[in-house]
Amino acid sequence: MTSDDTQDRGAGDTFRLLYLPFVAAAFTGRAGPAPSEQPWPLGLRWTRRIGIGRLRFGLVMQLVDLGIAIAIFFGSYSVLTNESHRVDQEYSNPLLFFLIALSAALPLALRQRHPLGAWRIIAVGILFGTPQVERWMTTPFLPGAAIAAILILYSVAVRCERHITIGVSGISILGTWILASSNAGGASVVILLPVLAGFVVRQRVVSRQELQEREEAAQRELAEQERRHQATEAVLTERQRIARELHDVVAHHMSMIAIQAEAAPYKVTELPAETRQDLSEIRATALDALTELRRILGVLRQEDGAETAPQPSLDRMDELVAGARGAGLSVTFTETGDRRHVPPGYELTIYRIVQEALSNAMRHAPGSTVVVAIDFAAEALRVSVVNEPPPGSRRPQEPPPGGGHGLVGMRERAAMLGGELTAGPTLAGGFEVDATLPTRRQ
Repeated sequence: MTSDDTQDRGAGDTFRLLYLPFVAAAFTGRAGPAPSEQPWPLGLRWTRRIGIGRLRFGLVMQLVDLGIAIAIFFGSYSVLTNESHRVDQEYSNPLLFFLIALSAALPLALRQRHPLGAWRIIAVGILFGTPQVERWMTTPFLPGAAIAAILILYSVAVRCERHITIGVSGISILGTWILASSNAGGASVVILLPVLAGFVVRQRVVSRQELQEREEAAQRELAEQERRHQATEAVLTERQRIARELHDVVAHHMSMIAIQAEAAPYKVTELPAETRQDLSEIRATALDALTELRRILGVLRQEDGAETAPQPSLDRMDELVAGARGAGLSVTFTETGDRRHVPPGYELTIYRIVQEALSNAMRHAPGSTVVVAIDFAAEALRVSVVNEPPPGSRRPQEPPPGGGHGLVGMRERAAMLGGELTAGPTLAGGFEVDATLPTRRQ
């Protein structure tokens, strides 16, 4: 952009600043809405004693304007008629006098709801009526029209934006210099006084509204923070209650299992080596469960609920399978595909599904053969855990009444990743858990 373009643009902006207020005042501008509930001024609240103050202030002001407008209409018509007869007794034009008086009175009746429209009407009325008024009166402006104009200018300054008020003031002052240059100085002062008074009132009202809006916004924010605080406090309270229950009940029982499994070989000295190994595995499993429980309790007692302890991953799958074998299961573990392409968050779900399926096999089919297969395909991961019936004549143990929460948890984990999980008995009398986890969302 050249310097000439910059200068032209600056000149154009300056010119717009000069003429836009006048365009807005004469044609495009609009006044702000009338206040729905306008309180009575302090100096007029004594009117409640006589009953008037119990009415709405806006309604009373409208009635006052109507009364003044009626007085201006009849007064202006009477003045025009008397002054025209004094100058020329044979002159008579009642229609003209009616229109001039009406143009002075009607805008005042409209100023409460349409102050800018009222100013436009009275400005046109003064523009065309002043040459007629000067024929019979010593003053260039009709007194009633001047009174109405002062009141309307005040309302314009109170209800209109600053640039519109500037335009109205400029047009009004310019009009006085065109119509009556000899009296324009005093008329300009009379115009500026109500405009300045109305502008000050508007600034006070706007400042009060902005302050009220800020206070209301602060109160809403405070209430929202209070609701969030109460919700967070309720969540923390519930989590602490759950943590206490887990610590007082579950952790206590798991500790007792570990202690009893460790003490049993010392109570009976002639235990077979296999039984001693089983008790050792029971103790190790109980201690692992206590470790996991402590991690969960730590998460529950954190305020933000963030889990900072490392989560089990596929790297611990061999350890999980070894623990199941140590508990008496005959586990075959196979992996196909490339596990490096497993999306984040899937490893923990796969680990927990296999862990829960092996735990179910330990409880309901001890000593059975279990086949664990994981297929890391490109489109979806598949996890399959199938256990055969327990060896010998033992039948699979039925789940206890009210059980089945492990299967629900596995299904929920699979559903969180957009997959599905099926579980049920096989034709051979065993049990199968099969989960499919899509890795590419449609």
